[in-house]
Amino acid sequence: MITTLADIDFSAPAQLVAPQLIGVMLLVNGVGGRIVEVEAYDGTEPASHCYIGLTPRNFAMFGAPARSYVYRSHGLHWCLNFVCREPGHGAGVLIRALEPLAGLDTMRARRGLDDERLLCAGPGRLCQALDVTRAFNDLPLSAPPFTLVARDPVDPPQVLAGPRIGISKAVELPWRFVEAGSRFLSKPMRGGLDLEHGNRR
Repeated sequence: MITTLADIDFSAPAQLVAPQLIGVMLLVNGVGGRIVEVEAYDGTEPASHCYIGLTPRNFAMFGAPARSYVYRSHGLHWCLNFVCREPGHGAGVLIRALEPLAGLDTMRARRGLDDERLLCAGPGRLCQALDVTRAFNDLPLSAPPFTLVARDPVDPPQVLAGPRIGISKAVELPWRFVEAGSRFLSKPMRGGLDLEHGNRR
């Protein structure tokens, strides 16, 4: 059971780290919320940025675990990842959505909208709400501007697994993980596998 952040071994495969992040509080300079949706990526599969090898863009993914990897998607939006595995093996977890809990007024101002369900529902929205840019690339997750707070050990979230979204390769891998019943997801998950009970929902 994950009771403290020290229980999360970021040097493990990304698909094992990812579900452990659901329910963890992520703050960037004091603004953020609970992680409710993530996706795992590994350099051995073609949907990963690391599949092509080390580049100036993805170098952080090949570095030490428990650091950030920030990239721009389609030239428009910044996306935040947590680096996993040992140095030299590119892998990470894309943070796709948060339940906003801290600094909502700041997030609303940055996003230009009031609906809290849309403040951090998607990796681009999330980074805009938290003001994450390339300047946050390759930073340790254990120090400011990042703050991670362990999820509630008494009432851990129910985690569902299913296919990743927004990709065209390796779509069969069930490496998207979400909090069951969350209204803050970027997209609902139907037919997801309940990791605790082994049944589909």
